[in-house]
Amino acid sequence: MEGAALIKKEARYGLPEADQILFNRNYTVGYSYYFRQAKWALEVIDRDKVIERQDNFRSDYRIPPAFRPDLEDYKGSGYHRGHLVASANQRELQANNSETFLLSNMSPQAPGFNTGIWKDLEEEVRRLDKFPSVLETYVICGPLFDFSKPVKEIGKGTRNKVTIPVPTHYFKSILVERKSGTVDIWSFMFPNEKTTKSLEEFAVSTSTIERFAGVVIWGNLVGDKVERKKNAKKKLW
Repeated sequence: MEGAALIKKEARYGLPEADQILFNRNYTVGYSYYFRQAKWALEVIDRDKVIERQDNFRSDYRIPPAFRPDLEDYKGSGYHRGHLVASANQRELQANNSETFLLSNMSPQAPGFNTGIWKDLEEEVRRLDKFPSVLETYVICGPLFDFSKPVKEIGKGTRNKVTIPVPTHYFKSILVERKSGTVDIWSFMFPNEKTTKSLEEFAVSTSTIERFAGVVIWGNLVGDKVERKKNAKKKLW
């Protein structure tokens, strides 16, 4: 796995651990057998927006059947098949966009969250990536679970007998390489629910997410040269 990670550009700043690493054409997923969904998804934003959205949701047959969700598990659940790596981020090639519809890239998201603030942040990240000062934009995101509260499940009684815990929160951390050679990082954590609050109100330190998620984010960054930034209240980027 280490050799494969070395040639994956999104792994440049580190690849967190997971039960199974799924390498796709332009993003990588760290899959959790325990949660039957991705622990994290890591990508480099694709600047070219050419190919139309494929909408071909399907199971990922690289995952063992005992831990693999199916379309049936989401049907009638009341939750969206929420993208971790956004379809609109990977539209240079048809194959790249198609891979974002693998269920290994999906997580049960509340409808108002998926089409609300989660979508807002996806759009803001694409806007950030177009800044003239930006060389490349790396994004890692994933589900979080607050075990002090009851955890809901979807998928009970379906054909493959797989249940999927519903995350209580989600995180996203954005790393930007500037053309000047500097690096900036912004991190966010949201409850899995509809909100009217602004994106800035969900900004947290990267270390907060690491403690909550139990993973090391951007682990290849060392020393004091990199500031893990928290959003200014009046300006997102």
